[in-house]
Amino acid sequence: MTDDPFKQTEANRKVLLVPDGTKERLDAFVARQMGDGVSRTRVKALIGKGAVTIDGTPATEPSRKVTPGTTITVIVPEAEEAEPEGEDIPLDILFEDDDIIVINKQAGLVVHPGAGNWTGTLVNALIFHCGETLSGIGGVRRPGIVHRLDKDTTGVMIVAKNDAAHQALAAQFADHGRTGPLQRAYKALIWGRPRNLHGTIDAPLGRASDRIRRAVKSRDSADADFAITHYNVEQRFGEKPDGTALASLVECRLETGRTHQIRVHMAHIGHPLIGDNLYGSGFKTKANLLDEPARTHVRNFPRQALHAALLIIEHPRTGAEMRFEAPLPADMTALCDAFG
Repeated sequence: MTDDPFKQTEANRKVLLVPDGTKERLDAFVARQMGDGVSRTRVKALIGKGAVTIDGTPATEPSRKVTPGTTITVIVPEAEEAEPEGEDIPLDILFEDDDIIVINKQAGLVVHPGAGNWTGTLVNALIFHCGETLSGIGGVRRPGIVHRLDKDTTGVMIVAKNDAAHQALAAQFADHGRTGPLQRAYKALIWGRPRNLHGTIDAPLGRASDRIRRAVKSRDSADADFAITHYNVEQRFGEKPDGTALASLVECRLETGRTHQIRVHMAHIGHPLIGDNLYGSGFKTKANLLDEPARTHVRNFPRQALHAALLIIEHPRTGAEMRFEAPLPADMTALCDAFG
């Protein structure tokens, strides 16, 4: 067996020979060995498309452990030009240079094209604003996209403008700040008040039965991804002598970055986000118990009350630590004010 576990035989075919002593998940091993900025998320997508085989048999489980002595083949699609067209969609730009662009994303803006949202996305706006300077690593529909926010979540997002920046930023997000400066903080307006004013939610997440939502899973579940959220209650609204409250504004800091993580975790501890019909639908009628003006504001609030308030990163070229903040948007500020 060669000492080099990675061998390239064709421009779009990568062959990896698993060396002795390897004890890794398939997606982690492939992502590490590719060595060109391919993330675990990208590897999982390739596995889902049947583009990864083990000794000639298509792999189906990203979490399976690799076996020393086996041969893993990865078919990497050729780089494609971005198909979405540029659209003149206003962007609130917090910072921009030759490597990155940082925006304060507005509510209602889908990040990248997909089923039901082929136009009017952040990608369309970025193509219009940046032209051909966006990184191509994200693929045809996600040029420059390193991380994402839900359609109705507002706040700080960073986008890579070239491949080197994309690789460096992807590594920081994959590391989740364990060895670097990366930090992410969100503001969420939740129903009620957690018993503890600050704490940590350590609950693995995976797909729910409807394959749209995410759900807390047992630690031995096959599709469980560990997920950790640290929260701190910053304001309490309508607090009563017994310590309960109508609502609370909390800051959440992520130690992992799972889909819908904050929304699922806060619902898991009994305090879903106001306006979150996906994970807090059981709390919808609580608005009927509120006094005005809170009752009307909650009934009319059109989204989950979640805002990406802070992002700290290391600049991909200079190495400088950079801090970006976005104030609470007007609709969430008005909602807080309505609770009094």
